Amino acid sequence: MSEKREFENPFPQHKDEYLTDPKGQLKSERKENVQRAINKLLEKLYRGLESEDDSNYTVYTGTAGIALLHIHLHRRLESGTQQYLKTGLEYIKKPLRHLKGRKYSFLCGDAGPLAIGAVINHLLKHEDDRKSCLDRLAGLHDTVCTDRALPDEALYGRVGYLYSLLYVQHHIGEEVVDNALISKVASSIIDSGRRLSQQEQCHCPLMYEWHEKKYLGAAHGIAGILFLLMQVKDPSFNDSLHTLVRLTVDWMLSLQFPSGNCPSSIGSSTGDKLIHWCHGAPGWIYMFIKAYQLFSDEKYLEAAKRCSAVIWERGILKKGYGICHGTAGNGYAFLALYRLTNDQKYLYQAYKFGEWCINYGKHGCRSADTPYSLFEGMAGTIYFLTDLLDPSNARFPAFEL
Repeated sequence: MSEKREFENPFPQHKDEYLTDPKGQLKSERKENVQRAINKLLEKLYRGLESEDDSNYTVYTGTAGIALLHIHLHRRLESGTQQYLKTGLEYIKKPLRHLKGRKYSFLCGDAGPLAIGAVINHLLKHEDDRKSCLDRLAGLHDTVCTDRALPDEALYGRVGYLYSLLYVQHHIGEEVVDNALISKVASSIIDSGRRLSQQEQCHCPLMYEWHEKKYLGAAHGIAGILFLLMQVKDPSFNDSLHTLVRLTVDWMLSLQFPSGNCPSSIGSSTGDKLIHWCHGAPGWIYMFIKAYQLFSDEKYLEAAKRCSAVIWERGILKKGYGICHGTAGNGYAFLALYRLTNDQKYLYQAYKFGEWCINYGKHGCRSADTPYSLFEGMAGTIYFLTDLLDPSNARFPAFEL
């Protein structure tokens, strides 16, 4: 029998405890506990980053992810001043100078640093630099829409570029990106999915693959692609949403395991094992929540709740505390359901996963390859803990809006 990938959840079930004040923020005692942990982890992060290789410019594991964290710290912490933005600007300057124009996504390509650079410069009122970032970002769209060799998934593909456009619209203003451009990118993703589905004679109208494997999760697969397509608000895209996207969500729903978990890919040999944002229920839950919000069908809400149940049971991971495949990332699933339902049970569950993360490094977890990065390391854990302070406004970074 294979060794378990998770620790046994040591926390009791929720018992009608109310964790928030009238403003929707954590009550003071818990808030202070989380704040102390954030301060300690930030000290460790800054020390660790001094010895890190700064040639990795990505949001996923590089300096652009640290810049994104600093935008978050500026917005969420009561002590937040312009200093967090200025520090973030320092982390994004080098990536902006050295982008190669060969990768296009938010997490692992040029679009992420450009979008983050645009937002930081907007907040600092550096208008020329903001415009330069936005122009360079928009300039990537022709290749994204026309190069059939590009994948469609979130980490390296078209939908990662789509997120970049939605991100700057959300944080700067809708006017900075033409909605026609967003619809054009979204339509190219739809067209790609239809082509592969028809070629492979699939049982759903949209199919995607990465490196010739049909992944289903949030990072490389269909759940992430559908979730981000459902963020597109252009009325001209509604027909695609209500037919092709919805029917594909329904097909995905049919694949959910009885446990509530979800498969990582079609024909996967791992079965019902992976409980990560990148592979499994912690990534699928966002697709189900968004489908429920758009289509008002209770079956999607019930699917999301089944996801959350298995995450609570098996989501404290031996892989570590990160957000891609760690306990902090799994905690975000509860925050998403809390925002949807306002049920304190889900906030309690998120907070308990946060308590686990507060004891960072004390559980014998595996060390991350990039221990201070946003998606694999400490920066992502700090991001999650900061979101716990104001759970009604929590968003999974580089994925939710």
